[in-house]
Amino acid sequence: MSDQYVTHSIIYAYAENKVNLKREDVTEYRNQANRLRDNLAEYINAHPDYNLLRMYNAGSVPKGTALSTLNDIDVAVYIRKSDQEPSETELLTWLQEQLREAYKSKGIKPEQIQINAHCVTIKFEGTGLKVDVSPVICEDSTTNYGYLIRKTTGKRVLTNIPLHLQFIRDRKKKQPHDYRQVIRLIKWWARHIKNGNENFRFKSFLGELLCAHLLDSGKSMKDYIQALENFFTYIITSELKERIYFTDNYTKDKLPAKSSASIEIFDPINPENNIVENYTDADRRAIIEAAHDALDAICEAKYATTKQRALECWRRIFGPTFNF
Repeated sequence: MSDQYVTHSIIYAYAENKVNLKREDVTEYRNQANRLRDNLAEYINAHPDYNLLRMYNAGSVPKGTALSTLNDIDVAVYIRKSDQEPSETELLTWLQEQLREAYKSKGIKPEQIQINAHCVTIKFEGTGLKVDVSPVICEDSTTNYGYLIRKTTGKRVLTNIPLHLQFIRDRKKKQPHDYRQVIRLIKWWARHIKNGNENFRFKSFLGELLCAHLLDSGKSMKDYIQALENFFTYIITSELKERIYFTDNYTKDKLPAKSSASIEIFDPINPENNIVENYTDADRRAIIEAAHDALDAICEAKYATTKQRALECWRRIFGPTFNF
């Protein structure tokens, strides 16, 4: 039987050794982001006439879902809305200038701070680590709501960074280690698929919200093999046609009318934001097909008569680095 070859403890060990960002790296990256934030706070306090408001660590590191392959971190800078709404190009140029000014006395050269797609990227020469600084346009400086420029489309969407982090912390409380670990395993699976098919679309946020939906529906994530089975089974049986939303920060009646989007999964902060609104039906079917293959591999591994066969099955899910 399969449990003589692949068990929860084996998946756990693989995740610790290969999938997860090492604890010492998490600490280093957080410290790097915190130093940036502190430097910017110092600059803001010294120049209160500027429109820079505050800065938050964002993305997978503060969420606790970062992978070992991480080479950049995300930071959100809240900017007070001005009377003259700037274009994105003007906004990013302005932000680049302010960041260069803020960090010129901190040993960071101007050429290390460059405009990228919908953000300004700071690259550290020693570690090679990149920090993507994204502007959030804040209409009300007394709240943490603001408009973020979506990196993939350039569309401005309402967000709230602290509430996004609180959303994942609330689910972490239910299953302190396992919820975020399953998210990391799903991200690793999607990464493996993308390595072989650059057209495969499955953003990290999609994996996070599907896991949150399953957790909220009463699915346990304490056994990683069963959690992965539940995840792939849900995709296959629902065909991703179920409308998914969360009522942490809004009520169901705030959702928009049914749209023509192939998948509808709503941001837990902003009910107007379907996070996969631009996924096509072909994208949806590709995700279902990949889930079918992953579930078949798990089932086949259960009844593998040799260690080698079980290994081959799990490598279909996680790639060639999987071993035990």
